[in-house]
Amino acid sequence: METARLETFSDGVIAIAITLLVLELPIPDVGEDGFWHAFLHLWPSLIAYTISFLTIGVMWINHHTIFVHIARTDRIFMLLNTLLLMSIAFVPYPTKVMAAFLEEGESARDAVILYGIALTGCAICFNLLWNYARRWGHLLREDADPVEVEGITRSYLPGVPLYLSTVVVAIINPLAAFILHAVIVVFYALSSTFWAPGWAKSEL
Repeated sequence: METARLETFSDGVIAIAITLLVLELPIPDVGEDGFWHAFLHLWPSLIAYTISFLTIGVMWINHHTIFVHIARTDRIFMLLNTLLLMSIAFVPYPTKVMAAFLEEGESARDAVILYGIALTGCAICFNLLWNYARRWGHLLREDADPVEVEGITRSYLPGVPLYLSTVVVAIINPLAAFILHAVIVVFYALSSTFWAPGWAKSEL
């Protein structure tokens, strides 16, 4: 089966998920200290929004990069893609929870753990989707560059342990885990350059 409808549907789901993030931002509760003081007090929500927006944005780029190398789909691939979209669509919820509880002591730990688990799920789904397509080569384009294919594989491998590490760090220090999520999204934004220069130049 051709990939056009699957790509269009995936783009739509990802676009909705990334848009929901901004809809979850709270309105500043303006008091005696004024608007800007109240607005800056929303820093957990604003930073969580930024991290999640960039994370989903990188996921969209990675999803597109996968399909640069895929010529056709089958039912299992479509089901794995649906599982990936479900995990991405869930991200706005733990983002809102993490922002709401980041300054709440023990609840902050649990909220950041939830966020880390959600992104670990996304990483697992990405690996399942790509490795199914790669190992069962009938889905790849005949002219797929082996170097770029291997580069994608290498860049995805750290995802699961990286996000699991945020869960472990959150148990000790939720704020440090929060910062670690920002570092990870920067890593993945640049990973194509580190792991596979040819992949970084793939036409979008």
